[in-house]
Amino acid sequence: MGFNIVLVEPEIPMNTGNIGRLSLASGSKLHLVKPFGFELDDKRVKRAGLDYWKHVSLFIYDSMDDFYAKNKGGSFAYFSSHGTQDYCAIDYQDEMFLVFGKESVGLPKNIVAENADMVYNIPIYSPHIRSLNLANAVSIVVYEGIRSLKMQ
Repeated sequence: MGFNIVLVEPEIPMNTGNIGRLSLASGSKLHLVKPFGFELDDKRVKRAGLDYWKHVSLFIYDSMDDFYAKNKGGSFAYFSSHGTQDYCAIDYQDEMFLVFGKESVGLPKNIVAENADMVYNIPIYSPHIRSLNLANAVSIVVYEGIRSLKMQ
């Protein structure tokens, strides 16, 4: 059991490090789509990922076109605060690609528009919060997916 966690143009090294640790803990693979807002050898990535980082199943892509070309036929779910479906409604599948955008602006608008029927959100119940921290959002989705798969 595991997922493919996809970060499109991640900007914050500590988030990526934490998500790397999460991917290892959940039996998932981590896919990073360039450009990054940091260098992968940044000590902050490794500090957040602790000594687990070297064990992460990591895939790096030069662009979304590169990512799609190498992952044809996969099952995808996209996450955005603009999604109209709740993340709990996903029909989670083993090895599904869970795609998240960068911290500052989320997924590119064209990806959201082209995949509207597969864009999900995590509900936020306060008018004072715009979005969740990326590492927290990925954690919520991955462990809901694991729970869902265990129930099948």
